[in-house]
Amino acid sequence: MDLRQFLMCLSLCTAFALSKPTEKKDRVHHEPQLSDKVHDDAQSFDYDHDAFLGAEEAKTFDQLTPEESKERLGKIVSKIDGDKDGFVTVDELKDWIKFAQKRWIYEDVERQWKGHDLNEDGLVSWEEYKNATYGYVLDDPDPDDGFNYKQMMVRDERRFKMADKDGDLIATKEEFTAFLHPEEYDYMKDIVVQETMEDIDKNADGFIDLEEYIGWQAYEGGDCRQVR
Repeated sequence: MDLRQFLMCLSLCTAFALSKPTEKKDRVHHEPQLSDKVHDDAQSFDYDHDAFLGAEEAKTFDQLTPEESKERLGKIVSKIDGDKDGFVTVDELKDWIKFAQKRWIYEDVERQWKGHDLNEDGLVSWEEYKNATYGYVLDDPDPDDGFNYKQMMVRDERRFKMADKDGDLIATKEEFTAFLHPEEYDYMKDIVVQETMEDIDKNADGFIDLEEYIGWQAYEGGDCRQVR
């Protein structure tokens, strides 16, 4: 398969990866764009380039020589080839595109994991997270900036308990990912809706009126995701 055929296959896989039925949960979470480039293969493959590598990684590739790009691409293709048969299937390419799209989530989890697994036992307990995140608030419950950190801590604890499937208040990395990025997990959708309602319903009457909705749209840009 030459480079042009490979890019054409990539273009088709990108379309498949993005295709999914419209559901009510789409109002809760929208997938981030794979690229801000125009998706028009008649003009260029820039969109597919971003989708395949991830937008940030694609910028790095743009700085490489053709020889360096070919070498780096070969290493990536070996990662895509899950069964190591020497060929990249459509399903393998679709899985890679989805991985590239979610890479920022994995990187965020890894970064925060290191800062919260205080005893380095491969788990993050609620106590560890609370102490690492709100330790200074517990010492000074009335900070100068006036922000209600206690209320935020209660909200985080509620979300942590929802993510913690076995209820032991100790999160595995998968549970910690669900805690940090609940919009990515079906079993967390109720907490995403609840938090979004609380954010929009300013008078706490259990309803969202037009003024509250417009105000939230202007402030949040219409994105329902509660992501740190």
